[in-house]
Amino acid sequence: QVQLVESGGGLVQPGGSMSLSCAASGIAFSIKGMAWYRQAPGKQRELVAVISFSGFTRYVDFVKGRFTISRDNAKNTVYLQMARLQHEDTAVYYCNTDPPIRSGYWGQGTQVTVSS
Repeated sequence: QVQLVESGGGLVQPGGSMSLSCAASGIAFSIKGMAWYRQAPGKQRELVAVISFSGFTRYVDFVKGRFTISRDNAKNTVYLQMARLQHEDTAVYYCNTDPPIRSGYWGQGTQVTVSS
């Protein structure tokens, strides 16, 4: 049974930093590309960052230079370190495989709110 559990969200001031974690189970984690996605209020879910099974990373333009995705295959965990956060980064953040799991499964996500 697939399970993705995101954690680490909360309230942060503009310009601040935050780290997210996602623990995965029920998937062949070490051979899967993983990704972080986010969904802001009233908007569709969008891709944020991807890391291949071998550690190659890529980012969407609006987070390049600010966010860092990483993974620990021994812990079946993927991370997202976020810096210089902006109001526009406020969203529910989700992890999933890249591309997303075919069954349409998504975890509960973790809320990140950037506000003063």
